[in-house]
This record gives sequence, C-alpha cells and structure tokens, in this order.
Amino acid sequence: MTERVLVTGITGYIGQHCGAELFRQGYEVVGTARSESKAESTRSALGEVGPADKLTLVEADLLSDDGWDEAVTGCTYVLHVASPFVFAEPTDENELIAPAVEGTTRVIAAAQRAGVKRFVLTSSVAAVSAGKSSGRYGPESWSDSDAKIGTYSKSKTLAERAAWKLNEDNDMELVAINPGAVLGPSLGAAIDGQSVTMMSDMIAGKMPMVPDLAFGMVDVRDVARLHVASMTADGAAGKRFIAASTEPAEMIDLAKTLKDAGYDKVSIRKAPTILMKLMGLFNSEVKGMVPSLGKRVSLDNSATFDVLKWEPTPVEDSVLEMAVALSK
Repeated sequence: MTERVLVTGITGYIGQHCGAELFRQGYEVVGTARSESKAESTRSALGEVGPADKLTLVEADLLSDDGWDEAVTGCTYVLHVASPFVFAEPTDENELIAPAVEGTTRVIAAAQRAGVKRFVLTSSVAAVSAGKSSGRYGPESWSDSDAKIGTYSKSKTLAERAAWKLNEDNDMELVAINPGAVLGPSLGAAIDGQSVTMMSDMIAGKMPMVPDLAFGMVDVRDVARLHVASMTADGAAGKRFIAASTEPAEMIDLAKTLKDAGYDKVSIRKAPTILMKLMGLFNSEVKGMVPSLGKRVSLDNSATFDVLKWEPTPVEDSVLEMAVALSK
C-alpha cells in the first residue's frame, strides 16, 4: 500500500519541491493551500512530476482549525513546511508569529489525533544562531527569542520550541529540519518567496548595493530531499538537522558569480553598514536585515551528513540555475 504524506504549504517554494520529491519516491501526497488559485498553479507544476491521482489538495489556513483533520487523515507522515518568511519587519509582530506558532501547534495536534508516525517540521537556522555573535553553532544551539533578533527569527524559534514542547509526551516522532538561506530554481509555478524576490531584484538591477550579509546556504532541492529522507531515516527521530553550508556564503560573492555569468545589471557594490542601519529607520525590509549585518556564523551540519546522508549541491550551481529559471 502506498504511504500518504501531508505537505503543509505545498504551494510555496520549498513545499512544491517537497511534493515533487515525494512523487519521485512513490508516495501519495496531500497538500494544503490557502486559496484555489494557488492550488491550481501548484497542481499544474507538480503534474509535470507525478500522476494527478497521487495528489490531493485541501484548503486550510494556519490560523483556522478548518480542514486540518481532513488533510491529515490516513497520512503516515507530515512535512510541516508552511510558515511565512519575509525580511521586512511587520508593524505587528503577530503577523508572523501567530501563523508560525499557532499554525505549528494546530498541525501537530491534528497529526497526533490522526496517529501520524513521524512529523517533520521545517524550522530554520534562524532558530539556531540568530542574535549570536560570529562563531560556530549546531543543533544544540537556540536563538534567544527575548533578544532583538528580528520578528522572523523570533517566529521560527518560538514555533520550533512549541513543537518540541507539545510533542514531548506523545508517541509521534518529531524531526526538525533547519535550513539556511534557500536558493535554486522553482518548479515553474508563480512563487513569491523572499529568496526568489531578492534574486529577481539582483538580476533586474533593482538592488543598487549589496548588503554585508553572509549565510549558510542550501539548495531548495536538497531541502526537499532532506525532508523526505528524515521521514524514515534511522536515528532521525527527536533530532534537529542543520541544512546549510558549514561556512557562510557572502551575498557579495553571489552577486559576483551572477555578474561573471553575464547578468550585467547585477551590482557588486557593497553597502556600508552604517548606511544600511540608517535606511533601516525608514525601510521595514532593510530593518529586518540589520541584526545580521556583518555577522559570520559557522554551522555544525555533521549530523545531517551522518544520519541523512546529505550530498550538498554546490552553492554556485544553485545560484546560476536559479538565475536561469528566473530569466525565462
């Protein structure tokens, strides 16, 4: 009997790739979408990978109980990918925190009621190293949600902590995948992810200067493969896995890679940090970048290699393939 997997947020950048990878490995997929328009574009994109009768889409929202019990019925595994990600600092932090924390709590509770075997949570390195000084951090490290770490980082930290707390007395197995900055081509459906938007702006010349940011990077296809591998891998239950390069890749180097590849509109001027901080007083998106400016964080991803048998896609390949896809 084919096993069934729920992918929350399957209409998103990572979610679509998770659905595609599950199809490739023979699973039946249930995905959640917030609207019919998003569902239709995702159905079309995934139809290029797997048979239509292996995909079921259910309308469900992270801020509502409606639809979740239906979505998880009959599922052996859950990949909880859905969660908002934007650099911009919202006027009200609950715009990010509520769907991240309440949504995670809601989906875990539904999965527990349905007797799901293993629940894989898409967290982030933002829950590992945000607000830390430059240094090396791993699965045992946690960002301090009481510090000034930015609303997105706070939302991911609180959501992952809530997941571990809620599941500590339950038989359902829990795994967290903590990606760094995610790059790589989308599947073709319209995607409004933050990394996609930033890359599009760089290629179009809409980013006159490059901020002094450096992150552990990961290909979106690797993120999907790691999610699927963690559903069944021995020794994965109860653990966090860093899905990012050991050493951070600088945004200015990504810009130079694009420039060298012929994307002439890409700027390779680095923005002075003092200018970025001043701009952050008036621009919510720049304000969201300020806590990470100048930081150089290394990550301990050894468990990801050892347990999930990760074979990373080179960052340069991810950048260039993403650029090609966005240029079509």
